[in-house]
Amino acid sequence: MITLYSGGTPNVAKVLLMLCETGLAFELHPIDVTAEQQFTPEFVALNPNSKIPVIVDSDGPGGAPHTVFESGAILLYLAEKTGQFLPTEAAARSRVMQWLMFQMASIGPMFGQALHFRYAATGCDEGANDYAVHRYLTEVKRQYGVLERRLSAGSFLGDDYSIADMAAYPWVGRYAKQLGINLDDYPGVAAWVARLRERPGVARCDVMVKDILRSTRDSLKMAQPDSLDRFYGRGRYRTA
Repeated sequence: MITLYSGGTPNVAKVLLMLCETGLAFELHPIDVTAEQQFTPEFVALNPNSKIPVIVDSDGPGGAPHTVFESGAILLYLAEKTGQFLPTEAAARSRVMQWLMFQMASIGPMFGQALHFRYAATGCDEGANDYAVHRYLTEVKRQYGVLERRLSAGSFLGDDYSIADMAAYPWVGRYAKQLGINLDDYPGVAAWVARLRERPGVARCDVMVKDILRSTRDSLKMAQPDSLDRFYGRGRYRTA
């Protein structure tokens, strides 16, 4: 059994998608980050970085329980555990790994910062925030261009559907509208999103993510201002 410590984030969604696609038995353990549950000693023992997602595999290597944090590492672990969605041939595997690293190093950080400064930044100079919004949105649009060139030439990021697609989809598909991206301007990306949404595993995951997001929105409404300051690293938690 896989226990997924979860919440309403794209990084959780990509692990949930992998679980839905592989058919592994799993259960969700919600972590309310707006209530600071990620900072409890019990959770820090699972992930020293106090972030979701985390998985605990009750049947890990050698049959012993095994904990994995960082979404990319989780996808790799599950791919190797199941023998699914990661090629074994060296060149094909390398191509998947390159696009997985592109998501981890570029899409996730840049999309996340663009969303933060567009919707969540408070208490900062208006001019500085405007610069940050445009800086990150410019990079987001450049990355959509990178994806468009790849997906206009092939159906998936790797040679076939893989963990690279699962990593990118929750960011690229779900947040285009919020980031002011018109997918009609990126027909290769739009076709890829539509192609993935036809998969039963993706459809199942999307329904579960919507339920998680509803719960997350309710938690945000009830969150204490100090907890939000700690979550965003602002107010009395700002150190620079």
